[in-house]
Amino acid sequence: MRDKVVTVPGPGRVELVEQDAAELRPGTFRVRTLFSGVSAGTELSYVKGTNPYLNVAWNADLGLFQPGEASTPYPVTRLGYMQVAEVVESATPAVEVGAVGAMTYGHRTGHVADPLAERFVPLPDDLDPLLGVYVAHMGPICANGLLHAAADLYGTDVRGLGDGVRGRRVAVVGSGVVALLTALFARRHGAASVVVLDPTPRRREVAEALGLETLDPEADDPAVVLKTRWAHTAGDRGADVVFQCRGQAWALHLALRLLRPQGTVIDLAFYQAGADAVRLGEEFHHNGLSLRCAQIGRVPRGLAPTWDRERLSADTIDLLRAYGDLIRKHLVSAVVPFEEAPTLLTDLAERRRQELQVVLTP
Repeated sequence: MRDKVVTVPGPGRVELVEQDAAELRPGTFRVRTLFSGVSAGTELSYVKGTNPYLNVAWNADLGLFQPGEASTPYPVTRLGYMQVAEVVESATPAVEVGAVGAMTYGHRTGHVADPLAERFVPLPDDLDPLLGVYVAHMGPICANGLLHAAADLYGTDVRGLGDGVRGRRVAVVGSGVVALLTALFARRHGAASVVVLDPTPRRREVAEALGLETLDPEADDPAVVLKTRWAHTAGDRGADVVFQCRGQAWALHLALRLLRPQGTVIDLAFYQAGADAVRLGEEFHHNGLSLRCAQIGRVPRGLAPTWDRERLSADTIDLLRAYGDLIRKHLVSAVVPFEEAPTLLTDLAERRRQELQVVLTP
């Protein structure tokens, strides 16, 4: 038995290789891939060579990048974290043959997993299994953004995912997958207003097709537009919370300008080129703003174990039940066979092809 695996042997190079399938050991289970979603930001950083793990050492104990041997050197043999799979063999009572679930094992046509070490999130029968690519990791990334907004208001007394957005005016900078799912989460959980800001017309069209309001940040100054519209009291105008989802310095600068005084930017972006253009001496300083990184590696301090990845996955399933048809129609822009993965990823990295969400199928 052989599995096809997407690898990155070096910058700008992507290959599809065959490997002998792993042996099924006691306590493990074997799956065959049904769908494998492409996370354009993270994955392309390995193709382009911009991911910091490729160049320096990550000291997990200190939480620091330091000079030294790269933590993830080339070749990169595990790429991606948005898989949906069917169990075809099982040597554990924890997972039954025939079960379909969301996992995070990378772009490969088959995998042997240990349920003690890897998550398998069963998908409900009423959910389109293709949408399961969001359940194990991508959806929880976005849900964790809302959780950070809630913790910003309530500390450890968070009762629900909507605590940080309910009845509030919300801006979302960017219109990629993370931004759009985050905006839908905010609307789902009772935000008074949700506005998505992105300079790309096609992406704004997708946001609007999902029922979201948009603004073009390159037209009229969106900070002026929203601060004129969103008045709280005299001298207190702007978004209650901004979710920053585009990994470019101008986007973070815009996010800060959209906030009301003493507001918070919840940052879900990955700044591969740094953020030298962020002018922290302007609105950030004069309006007493806050910036919180909502990275999926942790929930806000004090909320674990009540809030964990399983709960965030359950919230994702709830979101997909509510908006699944729209997400499938407008957010998933291409479904392509595994054999096309090398050409697809290199074309995306070189900007020869533009896609919002690509899903690979064996």
